[in-house]
Amino acid sequence: MLQIMEGSHAVAEAAKLCRPEVVSAYPITPQTHIVERLADFVADGELDAEYICVESELSALSVCLGSSATGSRVYSATSSQGLMLMAEVVFNVAGMRQPIVMSIANRALGAPLSIWNDQQDSISLRDAGWFHLYGEDVQEMTDQHFIAYKAAEQHDVLLPGFVCFDGFILSHTYEPVDIPTQEEIDAFLPPYVPYNKLDAKAPLSMGMYATPDYYMEFRYETDAALQRAGDAISAAGKEFGEMFGRDYSTHTESYRMDDADVAFVALGSICGTVKDAIDEMRADGIKAGLVKIRTLRPFPAEEIAKALAGVPTVAVLEKNISLGSAMKGAVGPEVKDAVTGTGIDVYSYIVGLGGRDIRKKDIRGIAALAEKGKGNMFYGLRTEVL
Repeated sequence: MLQIMEGSHAVAEAAKLCRPEVVSAYPITPQTHIVERLADFVADGELDAEYICVESELSALSVCLGSSATGSRVYSATSSQGLMLMAEVVFNVAGMRQPIVMSIANRALGAPLSIWNDQQDSISLRDAGWFHLYGEDVQEMTDQHFIAYKAAEQHDVLLPGFVCFDGFILSHTYEPVDIPTQEEIDAFLPPYVPYNKLDAKAPLSMGMYATPDYYMEFRYETDAALQRAGDAISAAGKEFGEMFGRDYSTHTESYRMDDADVAFVALGSICGTVKDAIDEMRADGIKAGLVKIRTLRPFPAEEIAKALAGVPTVAVLEKNISLGSAMKGAVGPEVKDAVTGTGIDVYSYIVGLGGRDIRKKDIRGIAALAEKGKGNMFYGLRTEVL
């Protein structure tokens, strides 16, 4: 049913419909509204789950890890410094192959302190073994929670997943969103059946010490599972589309890419602004297009190469900074690698850090720079304060 709803509350509704048996989280701006609403659901009897209050984000994800290991479906949410405090456990969850789903309300990292949005937090943990989904609007980020659980719990995957969305821009925005019924989600997402679990009647060990003779094989298996997660996400996205009319079977989405001379690559809410800017540029005779990345991990290199085929110039809009790197952003080098040997010029542009506005005229300005071969730079710096 279509409802006008705050983004955070839509995420909480999605989490509730997935029937987690354990929820544990620690409040942090701009994620707090999600877990407040879930706490209300549990207190009011609308969600039959254990809501476990903890003293920090490290404890929250540790609770989720232990609960998942016993065979429970679990949920958490965090942001920014909270995710960094979880970092040790983030790697353990993937290494122990627990299919936890966690919402990330993307926010900048300190110092300096900022409560505003960029994507530095989740992208800093892109190599931890979780799959990464990024939503453009409230509907997409809501739907991605259902798909994340469906993919994560496949027995040939058994990996955790981040569902990422821009803090405040989406978490605190009211939009029309179609919330499925419990019966519909029950039909899409059956109860979690663990491949194995901690059980006193059938003892086993998890997360054991690995000597140099075995450690590399664990990492190989995790990487192989993450590659398989791509197929599981596609399959779940296709099934979701057949049931609800919103197809997420692809990891990317192209917008006005036919005959494009310059293509933008981006992820998250910025894609809406880019589409509006492209419409204006097209009206002025500038052939621009967009490839939106919906799944950052596993990286959809083949889809991106196909979408960018024949485009002379690519501008990657980065709401992150890989400090000290040649291209400056974290996504640009992977896009460049995907089109190696094609002659396509790929440039990164650092934009919107710490919540700075990205306007349509900025998108147009970046297109002009890319077509002149100028890139791998910050865009929109206040040079008077440097």
